[in-house]
Amino acid sequence: MPTAEHPIRADEANALFSGLKNLRGLILAVSGGPDSTALMVLAARWVKARKRAPKLVAVTVDHRLRPAAAAEAAAVGRLARRLGIAHRTLRWRGKKPKSGLQEAARNARYGLLAEAAARAGYGHILTAHTLDDQAETVLFRLARGSGLGGLAGMAYAVPLPGFSASGEEAIFLVRPLLHIAKARLIATLEAAGVAFSEDPSNRDPRFTRARLRTLMPALAHEGLDARGLARLAARMRRAESAIEFAVGAARAALAPGPWRERGPVVFDAARFANLPAEVGLRLLGRAVAHTGDEGPVELGKLEALYDSLRLAHSRLRRTLAGALITLGGDHLTVERAPARSALAKRRGLPRRNPAMRKQRKGRFTK
Repeated sequence: MPTAEHPIRADEANALFSGLKNLRGLILAVSGGPDSTALMVLAARWVKARKRAPKLVAVTVDHRLRPAAAAEAAAVGRLARRLGIAHRTLRWRGKKPKSGLQEAARNARYGLLAEAAARAGYGHILTAHTLDDQAETVLFRLARGSGLGGLAGMAYAVPLPGFSASGEEAIFLVRPLLHIAKARLIATLEAAGVAFSEDPSNRDPRFTRARLRTLMPALAHEGLDARGLARLAARMRRAESAIEFAVGAARAALAPGPWRERGPVVFDAARFANLPAEVGLRLLGRAVAHTGDEGPVELGKLEALYDSLRLAHSRLRRTLAGALITLGGDHLTVERAPARSALAKRRGLPRRNPAMRKQRKGRFTK
């Protein structure tokens, strides 16, 4: 279907990839949809126009969730050969979860892409996230009650935790099309006569993003279009950087030097209380994340703990995410929480019998 949007010009394409020109190679994440197909076409044109350019390897992940996925991956392979790009298809094997399927598929996809980059010795994976994706991300996180960092949306480049290209070098996820509207990518493919596939899950109302996508035209009619949401994300990212700088300064002032793994991290209680609320909240979160051993700190629980500390008039003791937080005297102390049985003993509570706990659980679930 023709679109009123203009195709991406050659000079625009050059600007999209110019910051990557000195790299040895790039992994292109190409599903076969319009966005990633346009990414591959534009990257191929950019490389062809240069005397020296990174080597391109297109990688398609078959999640083994749809019968058509194998044929779509084969179509990407054929287009890649026409464009002079190496291509690989990787498959997500194993049992698939019944809930949180899209998140699990995304994590599996990034893991497979990172492994492909590590094997090739490349440090950068290019994805085709667009302006529209950024807008949907902001809406999604707004609906989930995200804080300032979440509303900053997706960044142009982020390191993938847990993966390295060689030695200590991180593998980065790069989104060169983040400020480009999807309609312009479709126009680019139409102008070049390049076919693409459509993943029906993008319209499946069982998934939150698909439902949010249907709201976009109505929001745009009220003035809240994709560019407006992306502009909001950029402003949130700017504010996020300023606050993180302030948190770093507060840490240096209140608890300088390297923090021991299990703590304790000790803050002067009065100086901590005088910090701006957002700075104090984040500094507390850093200390809990550093000393605790139960994974990421939930924002809502961290906010509840912070409010308790601010309102406390006497000694206060709480646990969160595997950390023990104690406000007493002139100090606020964050350290690794003792084992639950030991903590119960110190508080004078009876130690729970695992068999009784199972019995009690069974009674409540009947």
